[in-house]
Amino acid sequence: MGKPTGFMEYERVGNPAFAPLERIKNFNEFHEPLPAEERKKQAARCMDCGVPFCQAGVKISGMFSGCPLHNLVPEWNDLVYHGNMEAAAERLLKTNNFPEFTSRVCPALCEAACTCNLNGLPVATKENENSIIEFAYANGLMEPKAPKTRTGKKVAVIGSGPSGLACADQLNKRGHEVTVYERFDRPGGLLMYGIPNMKLEKRFILRRIEKMKAEGVGFMTNCNVGKDITSEELLNDYDAVVLCCGASNPRNINAPGRDAEGIYFAVEFLRGVTKSLLDSGYAKANAENAGAEEFAAIMEKSFSEDTFVNCKDKHVIIIGGGDTGNDCTGTAIRQGCATVTQIEMMPEPPLTRRESNPWPEWPLIKKTDYGAEESIAVFGHDPRVYQTTVTEFLKNDEGKLCGVKTVKLESKTDPETGRRSMVPVEGTEGELPADIVLIAAGFLGSEDYVRNAFGVEADGRSNVKTAEGFYSTNVPKVFTAGDMHRGQSLVVWGIAEGRACAKEVDEFLIND
Repeated sequence: MGKPTGFMEYERVGNPAFAPLERIKNFNEFHEPLPAEERKKQAARCMDCGVPFCQAGVKISGMFSGCPLHNLVPEWNDLVYHGNMEAAAERLLKTNNFPEFTSRVCPALCEAACTCNLNGLPVATKENENSIIEFAYANGLMEPKAPKTRTGKKVAVIGSGPSGLACADQLNKRGHEVTVYERFDRPGGLLMYGIPNMKLEKRFILRRIEKMKAEGVGFMTNCNVGKDITSEELLNDYDAVVLCCGASNPRNINAPGRDAEGIYFAVEFLRGVTKSLLDSGYAKANAENAGAEEFAAIMEKSFSEDTFVNCKDKHVIIIGGGDTGNDCTGTAIRQGCATVTQIEMMPEPPLTRRESNPWPEWPLIKKTDYGAEESIAVFGHDPRVYQTTVTEFLKNDEGKLCGVKTVKLESKTDPETGRRSMVPVEGTEGELPADIVLIAAGFLGSEDYVRNAFGVEADGRSNVKTAEGFYSTNVPKVFTAGDMHRGQSLVVWGIAEGRACAKEVDEFLIND
């Protein structure tokens, strides 16, 4: 695929990023595309490896390796190399409904499984994917195509995140009449309000939503199913209902002082900032050349204190070292925080693979994402503190947060059960100043009010229960997909689940 010797002739070159101190002046995306000829070289690095692990999407040692969508990676890399971008877009869209999303936010399972990892750096598949879909939009290949015939069947999709949108898109293409219900004011779910603008500009989501509307998909926003509209109404009005409400029940930190003013869940923080950006039009403001004072003035005018948490001049503690914690770091820095610290319970990962973690397993190594890069540039150090936990939230006489107590952790094995866990190390207690704490410690499954409204069964992790490999629930004509079904996961998995669920719903409707 591509040029057989390309991986030996060309080095991996990524899309250039703006310097950290420049990009923190706004909330815009900060990578520029490569020239077309350089992009062809990057596609030429896709080797004729015989077994394309990149598109496998299989579980190895308990972790998935390769793309869950089974994207035809070698095929469209070959087409990019030969300059046939139109055919590349056709092949890409056969397996992925929303390449403009995955090519921006996916951690690139395809690249982790790339055979080039054995002797160097993987093919820049994620950026190649982005070049294909953006070429398609720029060259009239993404014009709306409504189905020519309709089946007369109606489907309600509850939730407009990756799984809900993918399910709705697939069912609409099959000719069913689909309406997507979203409890917030804009569709997009996790994509819209869980991922910050500099990682996924919201104009790309709105561009896709407009295309789906033009193709016949209906959207009902500000409608909280289970509260604003009953399950009985939906079951009476629709031939099938698909629950795609996500795993939006955040894990709490129940330490003393939790009632202090200034403690927020990360998802609430990110949603508030994004909503304020969009409502104020700040995302469109041109602050790239603004000085510090001018930029601060723009921020003051753009944000509404009633709709977001402002970290300006505050000491910020983020509990959780994953992607969401990194997003909070990048957001807090753009707001002008005084300091930012990410507290992570687990040990610091190695910089390279351990022998026990060979290719093509997912690499369990340390990565320094954009938020950490920006913290290093602004404050001179990595914001992440490993093997540490918060034991108490400190508050002043007014009940406002003023600090946190911490303790170091170490891994120990329980002699009775054989299970390893992180336990406190005596004598390592400490304190950190904190005006704001953002809890980014993951999620515990879906919120129960929607499950209860429809009477669907849940498994032991609060996810909607189905038979293995299926998407139908215990309630007739009610299906589920995405994080609500599998637990907190990736955007690419949401799309994969939405597509698979749509296939099952389509078969149900046709045979009904």
